[in-house]
Amino acid sequence: MVSIVRYLTHPQVNIDPAIPVPDWGLSDIGRARAAAVGGLRQLSRTMQIICSGERKAIETAEIIAAKLNLPIEVRDAMHENDRRATGFLPPDEFQAVADRFFAHPELSVRGWERAIDAQSRIVREVEHVLARHQPGDILFVGHGGVGTLLYCHYLGVAIDRAYDQPAAGGCFFAFTGESRLVQHSWRPIEDM
Repeated sequence: MVSIVRYLTHPQVNIDPAIPVPDWGLSDIGRARAAAVGGLRQLSRTMQIICSGERKAIETAEIIAAKLNLPIEVRDAMHENDRRATGFLPPDEFQAVADRFFAHPELSVRGWERAIDAQSRIVREVEHVLARHQPGDILFVGHGGVGTLLYCHYLGVAIDRAYDQPAAGGCFFAFTGESRLVQHSWRPIEDM
């Protein structure tokens, strides 16, 4: 059987400008959304859960892993695009900077990690896990920005925000582990 690889972005978080973004945890809504998956038939062949080292991704992975009775593997290099140069930005400003991040992937926008570098990093992390050739499906839990970059890579298209997940996060796409053929675009976590 062909293994299916799913990349899931964490759902809603508690936004606190006083806390570094990588340390934000899931909100009550985010936790409820993560708890809604895990025992579903679609995940029954999942043998590995791999997540970013950011708190929100770990919390999402732990909720799902508990339902599937699986351990999680944390890979710190799966983190979101590095935005430490600006830290927290108000929503409108963040969206404007994110638009430029995707529109100019070869440039560092306001000190952010370049999109081409973030894409290379997330692809390298995913490919490292896939190279193990372990049986069963794999669930990666990460972030919207690098998830979009990963999606563009496997879709074989240039980096473009047009391929970004829908607002609010908690979305996933899937591809085959052998051929890396994208099975479907972003869907909400509730459809997993």
